[in-house]
Amino acid sequence: GIGKCVAMDLARRNARTILACRSRERGQAAVEEIRAATGNPAVVLRLLDTASLASVRAFASAVLREESRLDVLVNNAGVTGLPFAITSEGLEQTFATNYLGPFLLTNLLLG
Repeated sequence: GIGKCVAMDLARRNARTILACRSRERGQAAVEEIRAATGNPAVVLRLLDTASLASVRAFASAVLREESRLDVLVNNAGVTGLPFAITSEGLEQTFATNYLGPFLLTNLLLG
């Protein structure tokens, strides 16, 4: 999708690229594909579920602790057509995934 294409382009430009994915298996497959296609070993996977504000907070905390700087943030997570569901934090799942999680992430990473 769009996120993978953006990550591929950034990696081709020799940027350290963090893929923030819900699925470890699918995320690691994307990391390996991007590394192989670009020759850039600085492509890494970090787990993130934007529907979970706790996951967003943990991800942002790790990035701020582990990375010396962050130049570009691409918020590309999104879902549509899911049946109505409430997250464990009491939020409507689609709203949390598409809006609240990315908004919180951006604000936490602004420093």
